[in-house]
Amino acid sequence: MNLHNAKLAIDVRNGLIELTQGNEVEEMSLSSPEGFRVLSDLWLRSGWDNKHVYSFTWMGRPIIQLPEDMIRMAELVYALKPSVIIETGIAHGGSLIYYASLLQNVGGGKVIGVDIEVRPHNKQAIDRHEMRPFLEIVEGDSVGEDTVKMVAELVESYKRDGSHVMVILDSCHTKDHVLRELIAYSRFVTKDSYIIAMDGIMKDVAGAPRTQEDWSWDNPVSAVHDFLQENSGRFQLIEPTFQFNEGNVKDRVTYAPNAILQRIK
Repeated sequence: MNLHNAKLAIDVRNGLIELTQGNEVEEMSLSSPEGFRVLSDLWLRSGWDNKHVYSFTWMGRPIIQLPEDMIRMAELVYALKPSVIIETGIAHGGSLIYYASLLQNVGGGKVIGVDIEVRPHNKQAIDRHEMRPFLEIVEGDSVGEDTVKMVAELVESYKRDGSHVMVILDSCHTKDHVLRELIAYSRFVTKDSYIIAMDGIMKDVAGAPRTQEDWSWDNPVSAVHDFLQENSGRFQLIEPTFQFNEGNVKDRVTYAPNAILQRIK
């Protein structure tokens, strides 16, 4: 839901939300799943404006991820138990270390991180970290021919027979770049595993502080849509569901909507 042009009135005493979009007015209970969805979208927008995700670390390294997203990613990793996770985009290295720690809890494995440049102070911190033996770092353009070839060689070295390879795209988030990454890295995804395009929230916060107006179309969700038009026979868009949910809320609160593609053949 894009609340950018909406007007919201919250009556806490009576437990009501009034949402006005153009000439349409919708009233809902504060206690309903619909009310939770509206407030969650507003919270995501406010969190974006305030750089909320820049306040978390994992094992001492900044992770720059929404905690709810990371819990759900952990459940995907636990269920799949991949031997290799490829992640494009390294930044401070927190998410690489997060995925490496998850793999060590489900039988081991390697995380291959790819970035066009890792800043020296981040590289030094990653090199000193106890998870470093479980990481491989490739510096280069993530969609460059030499980079993809190097990743392919590492996957071949570390993938165990019968195990899975999972891919997470979290580098440059323009539509063109994400689409090129989807095409380049989908080849590594094993059947039933996933390739995930992060930060699709861009389309919902376009025009807000720290954004560009063209984010309404120049974003990872648009790239996923175009990729599926050509690859619907091999991949399907899924929403993760888990065995336990005794609550009324079924939708994810996420920075990565419409992001998870599962290989089906």
